[in-house]
Amino acid sequence: MDLASLRPLTLFCVLALAGAPLQASPAQSTPAPAQAATSAAETPVARPADVASMGAIIDAVYDVISGPKGQERDWDRMRSLFLPGARLISARTDKDGLTAAHVMSVEDYIRVGGPMLKKDGFFEREAHRTEDRYGNIVQVFSTYESRHAAADAKPFQRGINSFQLLFDGHRWWVVTIYWQGETAEFPIPAKYGG
Repeated sequence: MDLASLRPLTLFCVLALAGAPLQASPAQSTPAPAQAATSAAETPVARPADVASMGAIIDAVYDVISGPKGQERDWDRMRSLFLPGARLISARTDKDGLTAAHVMSVEDYIRVGGPMLKKDGFFEREAHRTEDRYGNIVQVFSTYESRHAAADAKPFQRGINSFQLLFDGHRWWVVTIYWQGETAEFPIPAKYGG
């Protein structure tokens, strides 16, 4: 997500912080692997309200990455929302017109995006949502708006977070957040709140 391409969340958006480009080439787009939880037993316990519904878990993702300049995020809360092995993936087009997927684990996102979120301030909110569900799996297109301060009138970035969610019979999990920031070439369509 340049932060826009790092975003866990612009997923979750961390990251839709503009102006902090990732210097990797497409072949080097995946950060070094970080130690991550390998089982649900190693995942921090989630707040029941955060994982009670599709809407609640998406709202929790936006809430946990948002905060004012200087505020540390509750990273254990973030970890509690994601299935072990979950991924955050940004689609970013470079100056040569090549688009690559930048794949991160939750720990990669925290390591790379956390300092930028704290340094600059970051607030991301959902502006529109469409859902497709089959059984216990859900795909959600969540149109986001990113701001450096909650009171900013205009977002510095918009885009779409594609959330893949799983209901395990007891709670919801985020499996993947895959996003792309809006550009002049790819404005957000009306059907997704554009």
